[in-house]
Amino acid sequence: MTEARLDELLAPGVVPDDVPELAPLLAARPLLAAFSTLFHGSEAEILMRLLVLREMGQTGHDAEARRWAPDSLRQHFAYLDPIKLETVLRRLRGNHLLDIGEDNCYTLSDLGRNTVAAVGMLVSFSAEEDLELGFLTAQLAGLQAVGNLSADALGHLLGKLHDLAWHFEEAIASGSEFRILDARRRLSANARWITRGTEALQQLLADPEVDFELARIAQRVGLAQSRLARVDAAFQRALNKIEAQRVTLGGSGISSSDVAGWLRGLKAAELATLLAGSLSPAPELALLAGGHEILDRAELALSEEARQLDAETALPPAEEAPSRQQPEQEDLRLLEHFSQPLAPLADPALPPASLAQVVAGGGGFAAASYRLSLLALLADGGDSSPADGPIGGFMKLPLDVRFDATQAPVHEDEIATMSTGLVGARGHLPPAPQADPQTTLQSAAEASGLPRPPHNPSTEPA
Repeated sequence: MTEARLDELLAPGVVPDDVPELAPLLAARPLLAAFSTLFHGSEAEILMRLLVLREMGQTGHDAEARRWAPDSLRQHFAYLDPIKLETVLRRLRGNHLLDIGEDNCYTLSDLGRNTVAAVGMLVSFSAEEDLELGFLTAQLAGLQAVGNLSADALGHLLGKLHDLAWHFEEAIASGSEFRILDARRRLSANARWITRGTEALQQLLADPEVDFELARIAQRVGLAQSRLARVDAAFQRALNKIEAQRVTLGGSGISSSDVAGWLRGLKAAELATLLAGSLSPAPELALLAGGHEILDRAELALSEEARQLDAETALPPAEEAPSRQQPEQEDLRLLEHFSQPLAPLADPALPPASLAQVVAGGGGFAAASYRLSLLALLADGGDSSPADGPIGGFMKLPLDVRFDATQAPVHEDEIATMSTGLVGARGHLPPAPQADPQTTLQSAAEASGLPRPPHNPSTEPA
């Protein structure tokens, strides 16, 4: 059988030069011929060629060890048939994967070493489940390191990420606990490659002179990686839903998932043995054998008392809803306690007090923020205050509150800094530009990066 020529495989009237996609492949004919040399023939022949080529390329680190005399080769490959070994060496040398010098010693050619390196990288990733993602990520990092990154390399990585996302979505849609757990394990195995791919993309997009096409595909790769990062939460929701539907067999502690996992581990012959006698070619009316159950149902259906109970659909008589003996009251003890030190400040003879002195009165940050909010209410005036009650009495105190735009350190009651200001008798504060009364406190916890103290809603005014 003769080999077909390239022009015979194309449509009539089309020549190889008319197909731009063939140009890079035609330019790489020597490299493709090397792979054709390695992978042409039976599986045993392919394994033997790869074995010889990899051993000759990986043994030794000095220049002398990379040159193989014929006797050294026969001694090293003593486990191979000598005639078959000579055939392999002749084929590799004839296709320029091996060179032979004037001293009759073999050495790998540049083409052969590149081929060994490419095959070695693929073999190194074959131990992992998803060798494609690891290989593509390593290829991306290597091409970026030498400044030869192409849109094709990014496109291959993007296609693999889309395949993984589709596989994970299919596992979630199946509702199978085992498929979801398998997909989650696969996601965990690929997490490090996703992380390294993200780092490589960040370096690529940080370059202001990156090609527009590369940047566009890199952004799509980043979106696909973000999509995979969110899949783990979807796995957990699906597993929680399955957990809610799991059935436990009595008090044995064995669940339906345990039974399903045990059945999945059995061989086909063992499953056939378990099913022996469990299936019948025709339905069996086994329920008719239980005569006492049928009599119980018939007695209930024929009983006049039972029919009356079923027919009784009247609603029970109306009743008065129980009323609460005492309505709930707000806890305004903090407000009443705060009113006591403010009352003397209404005397015009006394100098006004600073906001820090009035607000920092003990009780921590929550109590201090509550006191500051009360001062903001007091600054709004008493016309809109309630007619009576503790809150109305507080808002009618003859006091003026002034908030300034500057801040001063406090370091008390978990307060780092707060706005400056004065509290004094109405009409007796020195003039100053008004600041926004919606002043907030910066707690010492916030200043040190710690979480803010919890809010106590029971201390807020009505």
